[in-house]
Amino acid sequence: MPSFHGEDRRPTLSDVAARAGVSKSLVSLVMRAEPGASAETRRRVQEAADQLGYQPDSRARLLRSGRTRLLGVVFGIQHTFHADLVTELYAAARETGFELALSAVTPGRDEPEAINGLLQDRCEALLMVAPRSPVAALARLAARLPVVVLARGVRDAAVDVVRNADADGMHLAVDHLVRLGHSRIAHIDGGRAAGAADRRRGYRDAMGWNGLAASVRIVPGGLTEEDGAAAARALLDDLPTAVAVFNDRCATGVLDVLTRARVEVPAEISVIGYDDDRLARLSHLDLTTVAQDTAAMARLAVGRAIERAEGSPVGRRELVAPPRLVVRGTTGPCVSR
Repeated sequence: MPSFHGEDRRPTLSDVAARAGVSKSLVSLVMRAEPGASAETRRRVQEAADQLGYQPDSRARLLRSGRTRLLGVVFGIQHTFHADLVTELYAAARETGFELALSAVTPGRDEPEAINGLLQDRCEALLMVAPRSPVAALARLAARLPVVVLARGVRDAAVDVVRNADADGMHLAVDHLVRLGHSRIAHIDGGRAAGAADRRRGYRDAMGWNGLAASVRIVPGGLTEEDGAAAARALLDDLPTAVAVFNDRCATGVLDVLTRARVEVPAEISVIGYDDDRLARLSHLDLTTVAQDTAAMARLAVGRAIERAEGSPVGRRELVAPPRLVVRGTTGPCVSR
């Protein structure tokens, strides 16, 4: 009898049937755990399958039933926070019977192309991490299959949303800096990125709530280290005592420029980021930040996607996870200048 170990060809039902000396239909019956085969036959079929390394093709069986039990995930490969969320999505999906199919947005592969790849895989729902697509495009997509957007608000009843309370998170950041004695607090914003408008609003509200409305200072920033570096250079001529930054990647660029300019952090300026991604936790950065609860967001998003795929009734269209402050080494008491 042939052995399939180490060969490229995957053993089939016919191979198992030949090894066990039974019909293909009988092997299929045994593999589906259906009645109609004797205990001895089941033993022989299972033994043959083990010897050949045969694994039932559950995906093909699902396709024949019209199901794939696949949840598609669209994410940005350049964003550390997106990778953190994808890690938690895998953990959330592990015990559900659904699998994830990933499709990355890269410098050479835009969001529509990433989405089309998952549609071709016949995913039953899409999980989209901070998508850049217009609301109208997301609504059209949601007319084809369930769409759950993470880390971005979407004002359309057809699209489910799981997001962080961004305005509250920036309020936490400003309140922390005020408690440390800071009043000249700038905000480096995220431009048109997902969550940026809410974080700007949270900064303005927190400054007003702390009696600092006249000191509001918003500097154009963005998603990346380069954006943070450009913003930090703009601050050097009139340095605030603290800065709350749109995200941790942007804050990394800020810290790099400050280091090169020999501005001590936090002795001369405190810096606080947002996300608590893996960059923030690096020991040489030790970045104070506002953490998004990626585990909770992933659980909520996977649960909602499965509810939609199964046709279950759902409650609120938007689910919001609270943020929390993580204090590390880049914030400290204000030293008046």
